[in-house]
Amino acid sequence: MLRGTEKTIAGQTLDQSGAGAAAPMSREGVDHALRTLRDERDRIAASLIELEQHDGGRLLKGARLTGETWRRWEEAQARLATLWRLFDAYQRVLETARELRERSSRLDAATLTELSGLLSGTSVELPDGEIPLEHRTLLGPQERRITLDEAVAMMSDAYEFVAGEIAAADAAWSALLQPLEDAEESWRRTARLAHSLDGTRHPELDRVGRELTALGRLIRTDPLSLVKDGRADTARLDRVCAILTTLGDELAGVARMREDYAELVARVTTSIEEIEETERRAHDAYATALAKIHAPRLPVPSQGLGTALRDRLAALERLREAGRWVEMAGRFAELERAVEDALERARSDLRLSAGLLDRRGELRGRLEAYRAKAARLGLAEDEQLTVLYGEAREVLWTAPCDLRRATAVLAEYQRAIRACESETGTRR
Repeated sequence: MLRGTEKTIAGQTLDQSGAGAAAPMSREGVDHALRTLRDERDRIAASLIELEQHDGGRLLKGARLTGETWRRWEEAQARLATLWRLFDAYQRVLETARELRERSSRLDAATLTELSGLLSGTSVELPDGEIPLEHRTLLGPQERRITLDEAVAMMSDAYEFVAGEIAAADAAWSALLQPLEDAEESWRRTARLAHSLDGTRHPELDRVGRELTALGRLIRTDPLSLVKDGRADTARLDRVCAILTTLGDELAGVARMREDYAELVARVTTSIEEIEETERRAHDAYATALAKIHAPRLPVPSQGLGTALRDRLAALERLREAGRWVEMAGRFAELERAVEDALERARSDLRLSAGLLDRRGELRGRLEAYRAKAARLGLAEDEQLTVLYGEAREVLWTAPCDLRRATAVLAEYQRAIRACESETGTRR
């Protein structure tokens, strides 16, 4: 506030209408009131100059405002203009009182009465725009006067309103302009990187650029439209920054891929060669399983995965030669995923076919292990065990091998050995 509204000056009481009291001031009272009011005027003038020079106010005056900010600043400027007119009227009264007081060192009763009216009565003429409707007529506003204290109170209200609007806009710009400028610089940096990688426009980056341009226009011309609950809402700007960060990271990855391209191609080529080798082994194992295993029920292994992947790698090389790195990065990532999937599929095919042959080998090993155990127990000549061993061996060493039957016979042979072992232990 400019200063608190006072209801007394130099001991002179004001009635509800603001008119001065009947009794005039003394000479000492007049001099004291003049000193006090001149000091008050100087403080008011300093506050008004400071308000005019505020950085936020300068920004508002220099900006092409729109929307909510334009509406509020127009109202603030109107209040500021009224404030200055009131201050001029206020000063004129003080200047008149000063000149009247300086005419003579001795003041007669009439002069004291006139000074008292100026200093404590309704001596300040309101500007036309400040006269309420009820005090106007068909012919226009009628003159209305207020006391110096009432003028200060009106100026204080106007000052607080204008200062509040300037502070609100300044706070909004402080919260939004620097992040906006950072985002704009990030977009320019990302756009330069994208152009260096591809030489063409990046659709998503273009979309973000349009959004950032619209947001920048709004922030610079109507920052108060983005204020919610007294704080600048940065959600929209935060989303743009997040997208720019993601795009920047992606393009930086493309740049790294460009630098490491030869190494990446060599790695993918090695993986494709492994796929081709695994496919070959899977087909060999599949053919062997068909010949050696009875009713294997195996799916036909995949074929030609490596060849297809080599074709895709060759197509990427054409993109590289054309300098289309951004497009190539996405396709290269897809190729890497396809290579991983193909390698896992080829390995799965190999595991399926080789697994049956491994199962046969495992059953053979277990059969010989059980036979060795029977020999240690002195059961090598046991007729039942000899028959079961022969049956199991015939199944396991006959092509195609019936793994289910071999498993059942081997289990029967194992149970017979255990039964004989238990019987021998009981006799002992």
